[in-house]
Amino acid sequence: MKILMERFPYRFCESDNKERGWIEKYNELTKRWFKMYECDSSLQLLTAMEDFEYCKWLDPDDVPCYRSNRGDVVHSPYPVR
Repeated sequence: MKILMERFPYRFCESDNKERGWIEKYNELTKRWFKMYECDSSLQLLTAMEDFEYCKWLDPDDVPCYRSNRGDVVHSPYPVR
């Protein structure tokens, strides 16, 4: 396992053969990292590393993300056409 980047409470990892990547989240109660999300491609992992809001959007704990300036509106990460 190779840790690519850490942005608390998340860290971004990939396997040694670079076939798969995943996002881990730190658990404050157990003081351990656990696999939160397994990415479908390296592009998805890179997107999560660049866009912290996208990473929160993938979090199964319903972390608020993509809030507007008003503070309580959730937007899709994909632009509307």
